[in-house]
Amino acid sequence: MASVTVLLPLRPTLHERPGLRRAAFLLLCLAIALGLAGLAWRVFAPGGWTGWEVAAMAAWLGTLPWTCLCAGNALVGFLLGMARRDPVAGLVPSWQRHPVLPPRARTALAVCLRNESMAAVLPPLARLLDGLEATLGAGPAGRGFTLWLLSDTQDPAAAAAEEAAIARFAAQRRTQGMAQGMTQGQAGGIAIRYRRRAENTGFKAGNVMDFLDGAGREFDFFLCLDADSEMSAAAVLRLVATMQADPKLAILQQLITGRPAESAFTRLFQFGMRAGMRSWATGQAWWQLDQGPYWGHNALIRVAPFREHARLAPLPDGRAILSHDQIEAVRLHAAGWKVRCVPEEEGSQEGNPPSLPDFLLRDRRWGAGNMQYFSLLRLPGLTAMGRWQLVQAILLFLSAPLWLLVLLAGIGNALTGGGEATPAGPLAALLLANWSAIHAPKLLSYLALLLQPRRAAPYGGAMAVARGAAAEILFTTLLDPVSLASKAIFLAGLACGRRIGWAPQNRDAHGLAWRDAARLLWPETLLGVAGLGALALAGGTAWAWGLPFLAPLVLAVPFAVLTASPAFARWMQAARLCATPEELAPVPAQQAVREPALAAG
Repeated sequence: MASVTVLLPLRPTLHERPGLRRAAFLLLCLAIALGLAGLAWRVFAPGGWTGWEVAAMAAWLGTLPWTCLCAGNALVGFLLGMARRDPVAGLVPSWQRHPVLPPRARTALAVCLRNESMAAVLPPLARLLDGLEATLGAGPAGRGFTLWLLSDTQDPAAAAAEEAAIARFAAQRRTQGMAQGMTQGQAGGIAIRYRRRAENTGFKAGNVMDFLDGAGREFDFFLCLDADSEMSAAAVLRLVATMQADPKLAILQQLITGRPAESAFTRLFQFGMRAGMRSWATGQAWWQLDQGPYWGHNALIRVAPFREHARLAPLPDGRAILSHDQIEAVRLHAAGWKVRCVPEEEGSQEGNPPSLPDFLLRDRRWGAGNMQYFSLLRLPGLTAMGRWQLVQAILLFLSAPLWLLVLLAGIGNALTGGGEATPAGPLAALLLANWSAIHAPKLLSYLALLLQPRRAAPYGGAMAVARGAAAEILFTTLLDPVSLASKAIFLAGLACGRRIGWAPQNRDAHGLAWRDAARLLWPETLLGVAGLGALALAGGTAWAWGLPFLAPLVLAVPFAVLTASPAFARWMQAARLCATPEELAPVPAQQAVREPALAAG
């Protein structure tokens, strides 16, 4: 691995007290763990311990760190959100909600492409450029920004179509400028540049670093965007102003919400994801402070330290690092630079997978990347928080096979008669408490919306939030077991030598045929049928206790077909079920930047 330069970290401001905050958070997580462990003891201990119960308890204890992290972040985030009208201002001291314009820095708007539909990529970029030009003008202030489209497309025909689409896009913007009365020199507005690599060495991380080693060296900052990213001009200008205000800030990560979606699967998934990330990111920012996460896009990055410290060498076996973002962040931590997460959701969006198979495929890519962190934990010079960030990323996926082991041990215990002494009350309490702790980020965010009418109003009011939350919780109840089983099966294959690359994502909503769903989801379905059959053979009520996990596996195929159905999506849209503020009240680009611009003036 490449060496890591270690600098002395800056002394944090007194009011942040990172040691005290982290100790308090650790105590909170330990208290949650002790409560859950006490419930588990009451479930397993009566009647003595069988071998199956020991195995189930050991696997369940392995899931406990992730469960407590979810609940701890959620509780802190919920309390901060309820106590403060603007939690961000207290979490990011240099936060510039109303920036002074124009910005002094030179910023590249860097979009990473690989076999993308340019018809989907370019319109959000046009809205961003329109907003920046409306705020800053087409003169020198606006030209502090340059749009760079960084292509890793390898197919010659696709690359030619991509380049032609971008050329048309640039020409249309020049024509539009002339039609609006701009001079020949102004008509182009913010400059648009295109660069394509001959080889996609290092995947996205290599694409970005190749740019920064070339034309990107001219810029102070770069805004890292994915092909499905959309950011408003107001959000970008806030990030730039905040980065300018703190010269030791290397990455400023904006919270990312889902773009209004056509697919029912996407609509349901990102309604819950938005709620969960709000409290999770707020709570995590409180105790991680300057050593926060980086999620790979919709973030502003300082060019010089990133080039110096975030360069990624291949793994010892020659493979490229797949999940590049978090290791880039922890290397900057180690070098004494700040990485901050801003739990501000306004103006930062992304696309999400349009169907269950697309979602599972994306999870497999992420899982393969996060498992590589086992090889990176021993990097020299990392901070304790940096190593924890890598462990946290591993735990996100490692909990899946552990939950599968809990299930299999429970089935084995039922088949051998070991579960007869299990008390029903404590078992029900444990299942409910564990589920609530894992889903605490979204549950507490829903509660916060219901308790604060001004925050529920953009969603259509408290009743709309309640309807959306109920639909999303049902969706999650059916999705989680399928997702966990899929990840567990994939990680088992990975441990046996299976390898995966970083293939382009499908981003287009489409229906799903029954045959295709069955072909893709037969392992999960077979696991569900076999598990329920085994519990039925065990007799008694064992089958009923297995239903919450096994029934969704049996229903995986119809669940996938329904949530990918265009008709179901149209019904949800008509009913405004799980609608987001952006869907209910879309804001034109020029209007979105007017308030910050006037406030700065």
